[in-house]
Amino acid sequence: MRLLAIAAITSLILSAVSDPAFAIKKKKDPKVTLAVTRALDYLAREQRRQGYWEANGGQYRVAMTALAGNALLCEGSTSTRGKYARNIRLAVDYLIDMSQPSGLIGYKSDYHYTYGHGFSMLFLSQVYGEEEDLERRKDLKRVLTNAVVFSAKAQTDRGGWGYVSAKDGNGFDEGSTCITQVQGLRACRNAGIAVPKEIIEHAKKYIADCTTAEGGVQYSIRGGGARPAITAAACAAMFNAGEYDTDGVKKMLEYCKKNVWPGRTNTRFFGHWHYTHHYFSQVVYRQGDEQWNKYFAQTSKDILRKQSANGAWKEGHVGPVYTTAINSTILQLDKGFLPIYQR
Repeated sequence: MRLLAIAAITSLILSAVSDPAFAIKKKKDPKVTLAVTRALDYLAREQRRQGYWEANGGQYRVAMTALAGNALLCEGSTSTRGKYARNIRLAVDYLIDMSQPSGLIGYKSDYHYTYGHGFSMLFLSQVYGEEEDLERRKDLKRVLTNAVVFSAKAQTDRGGWGYVSAKDGNGFDEGSTCITQVQGLRACRNAGIAVPKEIIEHAKKYIADCTTAEGGVQYSIRGGGARPAITAAACAAMFNAGEYDTDGVKKMLEYCKKNVWPGRTNTRFFGHWHYTHHYFSQVVYRQGDEQWNKYFAQTSKDILRKQSANGAWKEGHVGPVYTTAINSTILQLDKGFLPIYQR
């Protein structure tokens, strides 16, 4: 009996060690784990009773709510389970309430409202996949279905998006909001929400048309010069859209390695560090452990040394909620909880 008991225990230990989740936890630097816990606790404290977060000056409530909620989802909590379930549930309720008859999540009076709309599709679609309550699933499906319709109508004739709907902005479009829409739409499609293929295909063509011969993605199809930050975001969006091996994506990746990799002096050129690495980290993670481990070793070191005593990161003009949400998302990518970020 004693030998059987020892064999059983040994078997359990070996099976646990071979489990991928166990391996990730075993490798995780305890300093990173602590930093993430402090950061997410900070976000939980900063959430308003109505369920939203906000940037400096009370701005970007919809966008900040979606980004902060996404960071909490990365921890493994859902709207019904886990340490941050209540915070996620409040955020979901707030964004559902922000859904307009047009499908826009937010208000047209919001500054650059397409950002909040795109980030909300990304967040809510991933909540939808885990939601157990049938009534809330119906609400989420309705909101996301209408959000896709709004995005389709907001797309310009060239395939991009601007800071506002094409109808509200006289057909203006630019790269960064296009990336936000592509990721949000792709997340909806992954969750089972109907997204017409031509919307994403048209957007992919827009991104390709913005790409220079060197692989840098311009601010807009009208020009503005190649920008490392937008290139990193475009590469992540193309990966999400299923493009990995096209010549255009390969050129983007090489451009990013030259201009965005940790230590490169061009990282801050035409783009804030946090925006850039929010997307570039997703790109590198998909390159496999060899690339990711090199990137994460340097990037996590840089992130950790700037964390404040209250768990937040304060650099950047948008504010600590934005910066903390971005940094804690980067630090949690290799948990692999969210489908949109998985390898």
